[in-house]
Amino acid sequence: MQTHTENPNTGYLAALGSAVFLSLTSIFISYLNVNFQLPALVLAFWREVFVALILLAIFSLFQRSLLKGVRPHLPYLAIYGFVLALFNALWTVSVTLNGAAVATVLCYCSAAFTALLGWLILHEEMTLAKVIAVALSLTGCAFIVDAFNPAVWHINTLGILTGIGSGLFYAVYSLMGRSASQQRGLNPWTTLFYTFLIAAVFMLAFNLFGGAYLPGAAQQPSDLFWLGNSVPGWAILILLAVGPTLLGYGLYNVSLTHLPSSVVNLIVTIEPAFTAVTAYFVLGERFNGQQILGSLLVMSGVVVIRMYKNKVKSDLE
Repeated sequence: MQTHTENPNTGYLAALGSAVFLSLTSIFISYLNVNFQLPALVLAFWREVFVALILLAIFSLFQRSLLKGVRPHLPYLAIYGFVLALFNALWTVSVTLNGAAVATVLCYCSAAFTALLGWLILHEEMTLAKVIAVALSLTGCAFIVDAFNPAVWHINTLGILTGIGSGLFYAVYSLMGRSASQQRGLNPWTTLFYTFLIAAVFMLAFNLFGGAYLPGAAQQPSDLFWLGNSVPGWAILILLAVGPTLLGYGLYNVSLTHLPSSVVNLIVTIEPAFTAVTAYFVLGERFNGQQILGSLLVMSGVVVIRMYKNKVKSDLE
């Protein structure tokens, strides 16, 4: 098994870069939904296809070795790809139901899931700093979606459930990424290619066989080509794959080779702040005072965990 040398600084930078790129994902999804009425799961399918094709082209031209040596890990990658497909399906539907900014924050209830699952499954240490950071993140999320108001749950139950579901599968995705890199020795870019390729196959099945009961799925096979001959629509979809998706997920996987999954997920929770600012200027979405307070609480969770890591590092020096 290949071993990886952990470098916390590289991990922090990769996680921060991932947050910046991923913050644009929901902006692109909302734009495609509003301007082209592109069904959520059809969008998710093409997003995964384009990421896989782009990586295949890059690897074939510059580093074919990244395509090799995965046969022993194919069962694991198949499960990993299925988890990614479920996450992207829930996430894309959540954006269409909740809007870009709210859906992004809802996804970050994953901080609690990641810390808990990392402690139970990977035996990662559950420190006081992580507990405080998770509490701040969850409280912030609750403020942003107005979770204390029963009427909100009545009006938008499906939206909230898909948002929370995306957080759960985001947590599982991050834990599997940690295992793929540190326990199985897989290159993060190789993992990214195979998981998106496999996820595309699952997403195709969701669209072809789930139209009758899955929200946002293709109602008929021809719906897979919903954009038709719209050059702007396809261009934006490809740009979504190249920028926010490829670079966002790639840097996220790189960060998992250097930091515990719970730490990475907490750092990337600054993504909602970036999304909120972009959504304000591009989509006209606005946070009220309560939602701003919630965003500050989420970001405070990131500060707490970073301060804790810096203290541990200084104590060891």
